[in-house]
Order: sequence, then C-alpha cells, then structure tokens
Amino acid sequence: MQKALEPLILSWRVPELRNRLLFVLGMIVIYVFALWIPIPNVNHDKLEILFQQSNGILDFIDIFGGGALRRLSILALGIMPYITSSIVFQILTIVFPYFKELQQEGEYGRRKMAQWTRWAAIALTVLQASIAAQAFMNPQIGVLERNPTNFIQTVLALTAGTMFLIWMGERITEKGVGNGISFIIFAGIVSQLPQQMWQLTQTAHPIQILLLVALFIATIWFIIKVTQGERRIPVKYPPRQAGRGRMVQAQRSYLPLKMAAAGVIPIIFAISIVLFPGQIAQWYLNTLPANYTGTGFNIAVGVANAFAPTSWIASLLYAALVMGFTYFYTAVIFDVRDLADNLKRYGGQIPGYAPGRPTYLYINKVLTRITFAGGLFLASVALLQWWAPTILQLPPTAGGISTLIGGTSLLIVVGVALEIMNNLDQQLKMRQYEGLVNKMEKGGL
Repeated sequence: MQKALEPLILSWRVPELRNRLLFVLGMIVIYVFALWIPIPNVNHDKLEILFQQSNGILDFIDIFGGGALRRLSILALGIMPYITSSIVFQILTIVFPYFKELQQEGEYGRRKMAQWTRWAAIALTVLQASIAAQAFMNPQIGVLERNPTNFIQTVLALTAGTMFLIWMGERITEKGVGNGISFIIFAGIVSQLPQQMWQLTQTAHPIQILLLVALFIATIWFIIKVTQGERRIPVKYPPRQAGRGRMVQAQRSYLPLKMAAAGVIPIIFAISIVLFPGQIAQWYLNTLPANYTGTGFNIAVGVANAFAPTSWIASLLYAALVMGFTYFYTAVIFDVRDLADNLKRYGGQIPGYAPGRPTYLYINKVLTRITFAGGLFLASVALLQWWAPTILQLPPTAGGISTLIGGTSLLIVVGVALEIMNNLDQQLKMRQYEGLVNKMEKGGL
C-alpha cells in the first residue's frame, strides 16, 4: 500500500503537482455541491415511488451520476451524453477516412474533433432532456406538473448541468492530473459510498457485511491484475546508420498488448441496450390505469421481468453483448494492419515472422485470443454487480452498495485510481529528468 501511494506522497511535496491536486479536489467539492441543486417543481415523493417501481433499472442508471437522478438535480443526465458523442466520433474515424485524416492532423485536427464532439453532446443532451421532461410530466408518473413552463425549465436546467460537467471535465484535464471526464464519474460513484455503507450497516447481518467486504477486496485485486496485464510480443530492430557514419546497434523491444484494452466502454454500450426494453416496458406500465389488465399489460410485465437485472435472459444477453462490444471497440482503437505496416517501415521484425502480412496475421491472432480473455473478464465483473445482492441475500435497502463491488462502477474507480498514480509517477520522473538536464547545463555534472 505504501509503495502504491508513494507517487501521491512525493507529488504533494512538489509545489506544481500539489497545486494540480488541490485544483482537482476543489472541482470535486463543487461537483458534489452541484449534485444537490434540484430542478424546479419536483415532486420527490412521486420520484421515490418511480424508483421503487423500476425494478432496479433507475438505480442502475443512477450509479454514474452520484445520486443526481434520484434527487433529480441539474446534473441528473450526468456526463453520459458527452461520452456517447465521443464514442460516436471514434467510430466515425474508422467508417469515414475524412475523420481519420483530421484526427492525424495534429493540434488543429484534435481541436476540430473536440469542437464537433461538444456540439454533438449538446444536441444529445437537449434530446435526452426533452424525453426525460416529457416522461416525468406524464400524469400517471406525476414527478413534474405538466405545463410548458415546467418543460422549458427542466430542459434548460438539465442541459446546463451537463454542459457544466463537460466544462469541468475539460478544466480538470487541462489543470489537474488525469482525464477529467473519468474523474467526474469517479467522484459520482465514490460520493455515494458513505450513505450506502451506512444503510448496509443498519440493515445487513454482520456475516453478510464481512462477505461483502471480502468480495469487494477480491474484485479489486482481480481488476488490478487484469487491467495491468499485457501480452508482450518481442520485436527486434536491425543495426542502422544514425548520421555521419555512426552505427546504432541492433535493438530488442516488445509490443505490449493489453488484455483489457477496451476498458469500460463495452459495458456501457451493453448495459444501454439490455436495460432499454425493460425501461420502455416500465414506463408503459406506469402510464396504464391502476386496474388495467389487458394484453398490453401482460406483454409489458413479461418484457419488464425478462429484462430485469436478475433475469437469466438479461444476464446472458448482457454477457454476450459485452463480449461482442469488447471485440468491436478493440478493433476501433487498435488497428493491427497499421501496426504491422509501421513495424515494417521502421525495420522492426517479430522473430519467426516475416514483415508484412505474416506479422499482421500473427498479431491479429494474439490480439483475438487476449481480447476473448478480456471480454470474459468484463462480462464476469459486470454480472457480479447484478448477482452479488442475490447471492449474499442482501436486504433491498442495502442493495445499492453492490454497485461498488462490480460492473462499471468499480472498474472505473480502480481504473481512475491507477491512472492518477501512473500520471503522477510520470510527472515525477519528468521533473527528475528536467532537474538532471538543468544540472548538466550548469556544469553541475
């Protein structure tokens, strides 16, 4: 533990890094405060009833928002519209060559892509805010009173909240440490921990708590091992001439292939699809009269039960989608053909495989195998979040704590923590190198 926290301790002693850390802490405090700013005219009693009738679907969606959806605050939509927009533009770089060329144009291309991503995120936010406002104003739900003023206020408040989070994420990336968007999701998940732990201690048996803590620790260990794991393919470079006849000796290196290169994106994609039918069915049931038992009612109940988080149908579909999206997103971010071409261009060769197509086929085979293992890992961790409360027989009021022992939540928490430590470690190493260069320039060495 001391070794893992060493970059954080050393960074606190460097004024510039300490200021960056303090900036991040200040932004997190502002974020937590904004979580409690409600949109106008919310009937919180009706909202709580809606959560209880959602079969855990709304609770699952609320994982990443720090409880903003349950309170229906201005941050209820969270940062997800921006993430969705970013993913769409990443996919466009594969489908359309123009976007790929633009991405490779350096700072100008990156700024242009970032600008388009923001505009697309605004459009998605307005669309989602409009749908949410209409749903909450449904007379059978009654969370908001149905009138044009409420609709406009709700759409503007939710859109402004998401735009504020996007601005905050970009500022954290620029003036803090690590990725600001990941930091916001991290803060939203962790901010719910004290309340959930308190509910757990009040309602669960001590043995259940001990088992949950053991599962929590084991899951963290498992996530760290897999996310840090990589398959290293050896690469050798021949001797080459480097200016004025000087020869550089042959070098040996390796090509690192991450087992969980896709990260948390496949889970986000998969859960969006799996929860959608049950969510639509639940919204439909909420609009029906109290004593209605027609064909539509029976179909909606069947769909809601089939796609509930603890349904075997939903679990199998969820696991299959996670596996599929793991392969898809790995292909999006990892172009094997370009990698093989670059190795050939710079004289690199994998021992036993000729440059070009043989190298491409070998790397692709290795990547396919480790991606399969990474997909199984993501599917296992994702399903753990659904099934942990049932396996441990946790009371319903304590089920929320299960969001911190599996699925996207814990994967993000551990991933962001590792990213922070790696970033701080790199910053420290860079400053040590700069200090060494300054000494050399001054004749100190």
